[in-house]
Amino acid sequence: MAFVVNLLLETESVAVRDVICDGACREMGEEERASQTCLVFPYRGVFVRRIGDEDVVAEPNQVLLFNRDEAYRVSHPVAGGDACLSVAMPEALFAELVPDAHCTKAPAFAFNKQKLQIDARAQALVALLRHGLATRTAEMLEGETLALTLVRRALGRHNAGVSSSSYGRRKLADRAKLVLSSDLARRWTLGEISAETGVSPVYLTQVFQQVEGVPLYRYQLRLRLAKALDLLGDYDDLTALGLELGFSSHSHFSAAFRQAYGRTPAEFQRFVGLR
Repeated sequence: MAFVVNLLLETESVAVRDVICDGACREMGEEERASQTCLVFPYRGVFVRRIGDEDVVAEPNQVLLFNRDEAYRVSHPVAGGDACLSVAMPEALFAELVPDAHCTKAPAFAFNKQKLQIDARAQALVALLRHGLATRTAEMLEGETLALTLVRRALGRHNAGVSSSSYGRRKLADRAKLVLSSDLARRWTLGEISAETGVSPVYLTQVFQQVEGVPLYRYQLRLRLAKALDLLGDYDDLTALGLELGFSSHSHFSAAFRQAYGRTPAEFQRFVGLR
């Protein structure tokens, strides 16, 4: 796999990197180890990370938790690679920010799970931090503050954490996520997703709701909106962007975006300095 890593911010408190992977490795790649304890926020594409025998699907509705020196492997079952925002900080700071439910603090700090689901506000903070640092409209202090706010939001006490569902049910939900991620603009039917995952529509909807806490259609909407956040800087014609992401009209796209992020796409473009 080929990586491009852009260092956006580095202070004694936090380091923020934009990491882009070409996704050439469709099967599980060679073992890797994180050099720092960090949070990784996928904002484009999808990949699978394996630690031991456990696989998790990484896409823009999740934050992945990386422990320093912990071995993992990565595959890209969906073509197109991925891009992520990495936020690293000293473990002592993580210990202050992270609730006990998501980590161990003795004898040393470590995350005790691979991932957590994030909400729309956290997705917006990822975009705001990335665009602000990349365009240099956010000064160093603002960048540090936004990064800490993002960590609190992603890992704070509001986050209920990973479902206690069985391994088999989590794997089924992950298969459904890969189906949705393979073509975000497609207007999938429940029958099509069920056929791809090998279970009945009733069982799929029940399991997905239990594991992820939201229905399939809402999860797909979140993925589309997260991709919109990523692509806002590339589009002058926001109607075209909405249609390419599968929205029925510009008004549908704008209303869904505003409901999730508190601003219309055009307002968000201006707010983060993209227009």
